[in-house]
Amino acid sequence: MRCLLIALAAVLLFIGCNQTKQDEQSESKAPSKTLIQKKTTKDSIEAVALKALTALKTKDYNTFALCFHPIDGVRFSPYGFIDPTHKQVLAKDFLEAIDRNWILTWGHFDGSGEAIKIRVKPYIERFVYNADYLNAEKKSYDSFIGQGNTINNLKETYPQLHFTEYYFSGFDDKYKGLDWTSLRFVFKKHESTYYLVAVIHDQWTI
Repeated sequence: MRCLLIALAAVLLFIGCNQTKQDEQSESKAPSKTLIQKKTTKDSIEAVALKALTALKTKDYNTFALCFHPIDGVRFSPYGFIDPTHKQVLAKDFLEAIDRNWILTWGHFDGSGEAIKIRVKPYIERFVYNADYLNAEKKSYDSFIGQGNTINNLKETYPQLHFTEYYFSGFDDKYKGLDWTSLRFVFKKHESTYYLVAVIHDQWTI
């Protein structure tokens, strides 16, 4: 009888140790919930940004328009200071403007103050994808890189929204860095997906 009890205890001890080992292995394989939550927002936003940059580089404006916020649309800013009175463009209007070759007003040129009245594609080439931002020299998430002499009011205009920046420090040594350029994307969540609500070009201004 005593031998039977000892054998039973040994079996129970083996089962318990084995179960504990399996539980520890499961916990070690399971990612932290906190880590998932921290990675999800940044990774989701950077995935949309990558899609938008790739579309801009390949001039695939239909795909680029898919990144627009479906309700708010996108506000385009030719310089670091965002004019909050500028109209936000919906995806359908953006694509129609391209199809119909419309001339739109995008703001005012630095220095002269003249209205920026040009078609969509020339605007994108000059004030959006004016450099290979898909392969930018520096990239950031929720922090600024390019610093010029224009007021940067992104955080005041879009408080609590996430943004990314793509930056080149310059291209010609003779300008000593005054030919730096940046592209910033601002994102807003709709349902379970992040979309663009602002596309901001920045550079050294007079």
